[in-house]
Amino acid sequence: MRVAVYYRNSDVRIEERPRPRPGPGEVLVRIEASGICGSDVMEWYRIQKAPLVLGHEIAGVVEEAGAGVTAYRPGDRVFATHHVPCGSCPRCQNGHPSTCETLRTTHFDPGGFSEFVRVPKLQVERGILKLPDSISFEEGSFIEPLGCVVQGHRFAKFSSGRSVLVIGSGLAGLLHIQLAKAEGASRVFATDLVDYRLNAARRLGADAVFKASDDMPEKLRAANGGHLADLVVTCAGAAGAIQQGLRSVEPGGTVLFFAPTSPDTEIPIPFWDLWRNEITLINTYAASGEDLISAMNLIRDRKVKVADMVTHRLPLSKALEGFRLTAEPKDSLKVILFPHQGG
Repeated sequence: MRVAVYYRNSDVRIEERPRPRPGPGEVLVRIEASGICGSDVMEWYRIQKAPLVLGHEIAGVVEEAGAGVTAYRPGDRVFATHHVPCGSCPRCQNGHPSTCETLRTTHFDPGGFSEFVRVPKLQVERGILKLPDSISFEEGSFIEPLGCVVQGHRFAKFSSGRSVLVIGSGLAGLLHIQLAKAEGASRVFATDLVDYRLNAARRLGADAVFKASDDMPEKLRAANGGHLADLVVTCAGAAGAIQQGLRSVEPGGTVLFFAPTSPDTEIPIPFWDLWRNEITLINTYAASGEDLISAMNLIRDRKVKVADMVTHRLPLSKALEGFRLTAEPKDSLKVILFPHQGG
């Protein structure tokens, strides 16, 4: 079978590998749609493990079911997640399954940028959802990224009537905008450096958009009745974006750090202001099984319109072009690879 092997952002090669075979309790999934995530092009992180087959935003069809698998059979339309928690460790029991050590060691064989993947037994038991007929494979590939956003809002204890500022209007930021509107936000604001993304943010529900280089507290107050934002979501890992978020939150509000920085980045915080104004700082990583189900239902009910975010649909043979578009997003939002399409 064909796979797209990552060496670096500028070097993604189409190679041939044996098609994996499912063992007992496992399934083989024919990949119909596989989204390129912003984390896939974090070269400083990915290059440490290269070469490897990336891809974790997938939807497809069960091709084969291993011995003992009764819940799924060939022909089932499915979404599968690459990471699943054990469900029984203290971290899982305390409501933080994304920090489970088991979750951080689970993965597909070989990865979603391929024609087929073997889904290991634990993922079959805890990480596969059957897709309703009303959800296309393309839409199904959004379940994982939207699930991460759902978890972020849950951790932030988001409730209707709150104002939201999303810093960074890439794919994750646009999902946050749509989810905030679906959950009853009073007003949603967005920033970015790229006009193309600001226009997308406005089209997908932002009440006002700002250039990231603007004086954000001043602009935000002018657009929000003299107030800052009740919830600030930082979807850009740049130090400046994070500091901007810390200056843009209303007293009693929350800052959700959604995008990571590189491990060696240190960012000073205005501790006195945060303490005096009772600001809550939280961060979130990945998504729980319940959040993935919620994401699938939001897509099914068209409360979050993910198909409107796809700008490029490419065959697997053009994976390198897809990585370029994702790493340099001047005129792209979401790139999806279709491994069994020609080209």
